[in-house]
Amino acid sequence: MLLALALIGYLALWPVPAEPVAWQAPAAPGYTGAHAANDGLRSLRQIDLGGEQGPEHVALGPDGMLYTGVVSGKIVRMAPDGSAQQAFASTGGRPLGLAFDAAGALLVADAVKGLLSVARDGSVSLLTNSVDGTPVRFADAVTVAASGKVYFTDASTRFGPAPGEDTVHAATLDIIEQTSTGRVLEYDPATQGTRVVASGFSFANGIAASNDGQHLLVAESGKYRLWKIAAGARQLDIAQAAQGTAQAQVLFDNLPGYPDNVTRGLDGKYWLGLAGQRNDLDRLAQYPFLRKVALRIPRALWKTPPPRGHVFAFTEDGTVLTDLQDASGDSPLTTGVTEVAGRIYIHNANAGVLEWRAAPTGSADGH
Repeated sequence: MLLALALIGYLALWPVPAEPVAWQAPAAPGYTGAHAANDGLRSLRQIDLGGEQGPEHVALGPDGMLYTGVVSGKIVRMAPDGSAQQAFASTGGRPLGLAFDAAGALLVADAVKGLLSVARDGSVSLLTNSVDGTPVRFADAVTVAASGKVYFTDASTRFGPAPGEDTVHAATLDIIEQTSTGRVLEYDPATQGTRVVASGFSFANGIAASNDGQHLLVAESGKYRLWKIAAGARQLDIAQAAQGTAQAQVLFDNLPGYPDNVTRGLDGKYWLGLAGQRNDLDRLAQYPFLRKVALRIPRALWKTPPPRGHVFAFTEDGTVLTDLQDASGDSPLTTGVTEVAGRIYIHNANAGVLEWRAAPTGSADGH
C-alpha cells in the first residue's frame, strides 16, 4: 500500500516543467480526401551522412551544392548525389532552418544560438537572438523575402533545447502545455533591427515567403494548421486572427499530422512536411491535470501511433497538388521537402541519412 501511495503521489504531485492549459482540439480527420492513404514515399533512396544525425532541413546553395544542419551543430555540404561531403561550418548549437540570401550567405535558424549568418568561407556570425528585450528561445525556421528582409520563427518562448539536447523534448513540452507563445519575427539587414510580426502560435514551426513576398506561410504544429499572414503585419495576435482578419487566414486546418517545414518548390508550388501522426494527446486537450500526469510517465511507456512519413505539395490558395506517404516506418519524421530539378529531398529530423526520390508529376492522390 505504501508503494501504491508513493506512485499515486508521484503521478499527481511530482514537479514538471510545463503548466498545461485546456484547449479545444478538433477531431483528427484521418487519411481521407486529398490526404488519402498512399505509398508515394516508399522506396526512397538514401544518402548516408557518415555518422551525422538529423538533417532537419536541406537548402540548395547558389553553388549547386546541398547544405543541411545536423545534431552535432555542423552544417554539412555535399553534391546533389551525396558525394563530396564535408563540414562546411559549425554553429555550436542545433542548426534547423536554412536559407540563402541574395549575397550568397547562408542564414541559419539555430535552436540554441538564434538567427545566424554563415559566410562563404564558413565563418559564423550572430544576426540576432533577442527582440524587444526578450530572448529568442527556439529559433526554428527562416526564409528570405524578395525585399531582402529575413523572417524566422521563434517556436516557443517557454521552452528551448540546451546545447546537445534533442529539440523534440522542448517541442513536446510546448505542445503539451498549449500556452501558445510561438512568434514570427522579422530581421531587417539594412537596420539590423528585429521586430515581432505575429505571436500566439502553438509552436511556430516552418516558414516560407510567398512568391510575391507580401505574405508568409507559417506552420503551427501544436494546432495542426498552416497560416498565411501578411509579411507587413505588426504585433499580430493569431488568437484574434483566428476570429477573422484581413492580415491572416488559415490555409490548412486540422491536418492529420504535425506540420513542420514549409518550403517553396518549383513552378510556384510549396511543400509541407508532417512530422508524425496525431496521437492520444488530443483526448487530453481539455484536461490539463492529466497532461501533467502524462509528463511524469517515462516516454518509453507512452502510447504512440505507428510512424508514418507524410509530405504534400500545394498552391498558395490551399489546393493540394501531390500527397506522398509511407506507413512502413522507414521514414518516420518527415519534417519537410526540398525540391530541385528532377528530385525531391526529404528532411528527417531523427535520421542518419538524407532521403530522396524522383520529383512527382502526378495529381493529389500521390500517383
